[in-house]
Amino acid sequence: MFTRLATGLLVGLALGSSATAQAQIKIAYIDPLSGAFASIGEFGLKSFQAIAEDVNAKGGVLGGQKLEIVPMDNKASPEESLILLKKVTDSGIRYIVQGQGSGAAGALIDAVNKWNDRNPDKTVLFLNYASNDPELTNSKCSFWYYSFDAHNLMKVEALTNYMAKDKSIKKVYIIGQDYAHGQQMAKAVVSALPKKRPDVEIVGNELHPFGKVKDFAPYVTKIKASGADTVITGNWGNDLALLLRASKEAGLKTKFFTYFAAVRGTPTALGEMPEETVFQITEWHRNVQPNKLDKFAEDYTKRFPGLEFSYVRINTTIQMLAAAMDKAKSADPLKVSQAMEGMEFEAGNGKVVMRKDDHQLIQPLVLSTYSKKNGTTVKYDTEGTGYGFRTVATIPAKDTEVPTTCAMKRM
Repeated sequence: MFTRLATGLLVGLALGSSATAQAQIKIAYIDPLSGAFASIGEFGLKSFQAIAEDVNAKGGVLGGQKLEIVPMDNKASPEESLILLKKVTDSGIRYIVQGQGSGAAGALIDAVNKWNDRNPDKTVLFLNYASNDPELTNSKCSFWYYSFDAHNLMKVEALTNYMAKDKSIKKVYIIGQDYAHGQQMAKAVVSALPKKRPDVEIVGNELHPFGKVKDFAPYVTKIKASGADTVITGNWGNDLALLLRASKEAGLKTKFFTYFAAVRGTPTALGEMPEETVFQITEWHRNVQPNKLDKFAEDYTKRFPGLEFSYVRINTTIQMLAAAMDKAKSADPLKVSQAMEGMEFEAGNGKVVMRKDDHQLIQPLVLSTYSKKNGTTVKYDTEGTGYGFRTVATIPAKDTEVPTTCAMKRM
C-alpha cells in the first residue's frame, strides 16, 4: 500500500508540475539590452512586461494560461539575433517578438522560415513591433511573420501628404542610419515627395554609420550649408537624440519630421526646442484626444518610475496575440497565425486590421509636434521638459494603406 501511495503521489506531483509548465506561454523578447541602444531595448522590454501582466490580470489566455516575456539581448546585431533564436528553439519557446533593427528582423524571418520548414511540429511565430523596412512584408513576407508598426512606405505616404500642403517647405534634407530602414526611408521620400510637391528641392540625401556617430555636428554643418528648411529622418535612439541635440546647439532653424521623437531619451535631448520644430508620425501620443489609454499610461509610470508609456503597438501586439490564441482555442503557432490573419481589433489607437495578404497591420496614425505644456492640447509634458506633443493631424487607417507585392506561401 505504501508503494502504491508513493507512486500515486509521484504521479500527482509530475502531473501538477506539467500543468504548471503548461500554464506559462513564453514569448522571447529579442532586442538590444546592452550597448548604444540599450535604453530603447529596456524600454521595449518593460512595455511588453506591462501589457503581458495586464492580459494575465484579466484572466490570461485559453482559460487561465499566463504570458511570460523572456528577455534576450541581441546587442542590436543580426548575427547575435540568430544565436538567440537557436536558444529559443532549444528551450521550446514558440513565440518571439523583436523590433529594434530591420536588419535583425530580416535575418530572423529567414531563420524562422527554415526552422519551421524542418520542424513542422515545433514551429515559431515571429511578431515584430517596430521594424520599418517595407520589404519585410513585401519581398520577404512570410506566413510566420507579422508586422505591427506602419512601415516606411506607409509613414512616408502620410508624411508627404501633410508636407504637400505646407507651402513653407522649399528645400528638404534626408538623413538616416545606414542600414535597411534608413535606406528604405530615403528611397521612399525620394519617390513620393516629388510627385506631390515637384517644386520642392531635395538638397541632401545622406546615410551615416548605424549607432556609431558620437558627434553629429559635422552633419548639422552640412544641413545648414545646404539651405534646407526641412529635415526628414528615420533615426531612432541615440542617433536621433544626438542629431537633434547637435541641431539645437548649432541654432539650426529647420523643421524635423521624425518617427521616434517621443521615444525614451530624445525629449531630454530636445529640452526647450523651439515649438513647431520637431514633428513625429506615430500611432499614438500621450496627449491624443480622445485618449483611451490614459489610465494605462498613468499606471505604467507608477510601475516604472521615470519611464513614460508610448508604444501602443506593443499593447496591440500582445492583445491581438492573446485574442488569436483564444479564437484558435490553441497556443499552437500554426493555428494562431491562421486566426490572426485578417483579424479586426479595437486597439488603443482605434480600429486596426491585420491585412491577410501580407500580415501588415493597418492602423490610424497621428502627426504631432513638440510643444509647451499648456493644460489643454498639451496636458502632459514628457521627461520633465515642460514640453509634450500636440496633435497636428490625424490619418485614418485607410489613408495609410499602400499596395503589397507579397506572394505568401500559406500553410
